[in-house]
Amino acid sequence: MISIVIPAYNEEKRIGRTLEHYGAFFEKKKENKAIKDFEIIIVINHTTDKTEEVVKSYKKKYNEIKYLKFEKGGKGFAIREGFREALKSKGELIGFVDGDMATPPEAFYDLIKNINGYDGIIADRWDKKSIITPKQSHFRRLISRMYNLIVRVLFLFPYKDTQCGAKLFKRKVIEENINKLVTNRWGFDIALLYCLRKESKARIISTPTLWHDEKGSKVNLKVTPFLMFLSALKLRLSHSPLKSIIKNYMRFKERKNTFK
Repeated sequence: MISIVIPAYNEEKRIGRTLEHYGAFFEKKKENKAIKDFEIIIVINHTTDKTEEVVKSYKKKYNEIKYLKFEKGGKGFAIREGFREALKSKGELIGFVDGDMATPPEAFYDLIKNINGYDGIIADRWDKKSIITPKQSHFRRLISRMYNLIVRVLFLFPYKDTQCGAKLFKRKVIEENINKLVTNRWGFDIALLYCLRKESKARIISTPTLWHDEKGSKVNLKVTPFLMFLSALKLRLSHSPLKSIIKNYMRFKERKNTFK
């Protein structure tokens, strides 16, 4: 069993195409016995549009589709809950992908083929062999590279791309760490990789990918990079010798707000 988790926040305009392509592609792989079985878990979180109605319509077409719905939001929360649902099945592989189909099913299947004896595998858009369409602006590439450099320095990661929304892991490392995962909107990918490497000494590799920069992105390039940086910094400090100072400060701040 392969479990594919897809977080969905107000994706009514894009989730249908993703489910159609992923459902048809992996159903064909199942028929050809390239895979034993699969499930697609949509985690609808804090949605105000018709995402649920769209997902329901595709659930009727593909039995492998299931969905969860929460009032809470955030990518980290959604993926963690999707992981919990996936662990109820007896799948060997558990991964996630964005709902905009920036990663086509063929590219996600490459993760499945190449994970081999590793504990995890992540798509790397900055690999020389990767195909990115259309070409990103110089500004966006610069922001991405600068952010990744900061992340690599803070966490001593060997990965060139921690933020690509296509990752796959062996069931064991997810099962061991599901209750340790930090639910964080902007820093979830980093927190996930850091946790798996630190707690389970997980061997995670990166691989070239096919990635299409989809229209309708919810990322604000003026604000998001700054929020991502703060999130990464906070995560790193929380796992440093300064963590006790930070915890005490947060407690003091909460008490101060209580007596206002």
